[in-house]
Amino acid sequence: MSEDFDKGMFGVSGTGDTSGYGGLVRQQVNAGSSQRPYGSYFDDVADELERAYPEFSDAIERVIVDRGELTLHVKREKLVEVALVLRDKLLFEVCLGVNGVHYPEDKGRELHAVYPLLSMTNNRRIRLEVSVPDGDAHIPSLVEVWAGNNWHERETYDMFGIIFDGHPALTRILMPDDWPGHPQRKDYPLGGIPVEYIGATVPAPDERRSYR
Repeated sequence: MSEDFDKGMFGVSGTGDTSGYGGLVRQQVNAGSSQRPYGSYFDDVADELERAYPEFSDAIERVIVDRGELTLHVKREKLVEVALVLRDKLLFEVCLGVNGVHYPEDKGRELHAVYPLLSMTNNRRIRLEVSVPDGDAHIPSLVEVWAGNNWHERETYDMFGIIFDGHPALTRILMPDDWPGHPQRKDYPLGGIPVEYIGATVPAPDERRSYR
C-alpha cells in the first residue's frame, strides 16, 4: 500500500473525512457588495426595490451578483418587510422554498437561509439570503407572505435547527420528534450502520479510519 494511498486521494490528513475529497477546501470570503452595473435585469430590480422601499439601504446588507444570480443579503428583522415589497410591488409571486446552509467558520453568521424567488409576470429570478448566529438561530417566518413555505421552513428547521418565528406549527417533518440534533449541519456525526458482505464487514462511516 503506497504512502499516497494512505493519505487519501487528495492528501487528506487529520479530518476524519472518509470520502477522499476532504482536501478540497474553499475559503469563505465575506465580500462587500458587487459593483454596478450588475448586468441583465438585476440593475432594474435593484432600482425598482429602492424606489418601492425607502429603507433599502438600512435593510439590505449586501447585493451580490455571482454566477449569473442576484442575491440580496437581508437583515433578519427586515425580512418580512422586504418580502412583502418584492411580492406586491415587484411581482415576485412565487417563493420556491427556503434552503438552509451551515458555515461553521463564518463566526456570528454560521446559519444561512436562502430563498429563491420567481416573478412569473416579469420572468425574473432573484434570491434573498439571511444570516444568523448559531446561538441565536431565529428568523421570521415567511409563511404569511408565501404560504408554500410552510413545509420548507419545517424541513430547514428539522435539518439545520433554524427557528422560524411565527410559523404556525414548527415541528420536525423528516426526522422523529425526539431525534437529537440536525442532520444536515456540518458538525453532525456521519453515523450509519455496518454493512456485512460474505467474508467482510464495512464499518459505519463514523467508525472508518481517516485518510492520514
